[in-house]
Amino acid sequence: MEKKTKLTGKEWTEIKRKKKLLKKKRLEEKLAKKIKRDQEAERKVSQEEVKEQIKTNDDYTVSIAVPGSILANAQSPELRTYLAGQIARAMVVFNVDEVIVFDESGQSLNDEESFKGITSKGNPNIQLARILQYLECPQYLRKSFFPKHVDLQYAGLLNPLDCPHHLRMQEWCKYREGVVVNRPVSKDNPGSYVNIGMLKEARVDKQLSAGIRVTVKLKQDEPNDKLKYYSGTVVSPSSPRSEAGLYWGYSVRLAPSLGAIFSQSPYPDGYDICIGTSEKGTSIDQFQMPKFNHLLVVFGGLKGLESALDVDPDLHTDDPSHLFDHYLNTCPNQGSRTIRTEEALLITMSGLRSRIHETMSCDM
Repeated sequence: MEKKTKLTGKEWTEIKRKKKLLKKKRLEEKLAKKIKRDQEAERKVSQEEVKEQIKTNDDYTVSIAVPGSILANAQSPELRTYLAGQIARAMVVFNVDEVIVFDESGQSLNDEESFKGITSKGNPNIQLARILQYLECPQYLRKSFFPKHVDLQYAGLLNPLDCPHHLRMQEWCKYREGVVVNRPVSKDNPGSYVNIGMLKEARVDKQLSAGIRVTVKLKQDEPNDKLKYYSGTVVSPSSPRSEAGLYWGYSVRLAPSLGAIFSQSPYPDGYDICIGTSEKGTSIDQFQMPKFNHLLVVFGGLKGLESALDVDPDLHTDDPSHLFDHYLNTCPNQGSRTIRTEEALLITMSGLRSRIHETMSCDM
């Protein structure tokens, strides 16, 4: 019978050290698997949340026009910024495609020399438009398109819009917003690299100038850690909506007057249904939404649409109701003498939402 060899203290220490290392390695592997499962579950949930943003019909657009003067009614820079954030939130909650900020004062929107920012009495139209654009832009692109500016110094106070295109790094979606980066590509295989807010850039087949914002449709159906970069194509910003039914944010347009809202429409045939809002309009309770391709809803400022009409030399009428297909009072029998524009937005769009849904889905 062989005699057992007695281990020395150093040998026991080495054995214990190896056991600890093995145990640590197993725990790390277990933790890594758990993290991977959690990420896959989170990605699956995020995809389901994005799918819930699908519109009933992809062939129509909704545009909202508001006067920039509503910012002048706020008492401080912080409150002006927060008011702009409320407007932006209302736009995305109701899937608005275009926001028009119009001037109801009769002053020029191009007077940049007198514009000093949100901390002073500058041009409120430009201030509102800038904040709306900033909030609509995905977080990972803002540094590329919005340099430091006094208008945006309180933007950190605002609630995020959390739109479908405001994707986190670990979230996967077929479409992503990106910025073209200044990175060389091979001469034999020209193209461009785009920062899409993920750990890896996307390569597109078009040669584009650095610094422009693009919408990228990825060729991969899911993330792949083995790829050096993702492949994709540059598509129209309307493609996520027309192809996948995803709400993809709003565009912002400045209008120098009330009349310019209609005359400078980005749609070739203009807006086929125009709705004005006023306490002098007819009650929304009897309103039936007709079929439309491009809907426009216009809101007045503190003095109503009459004030904007008075200073517009191109509109030859004294009654603002003549400008619209429908002139509605969206909150009949109101208990307050006045309804603020940010309140009117929520009230009006809440009243129109079900009518739009029923009208645009009845033939589906």
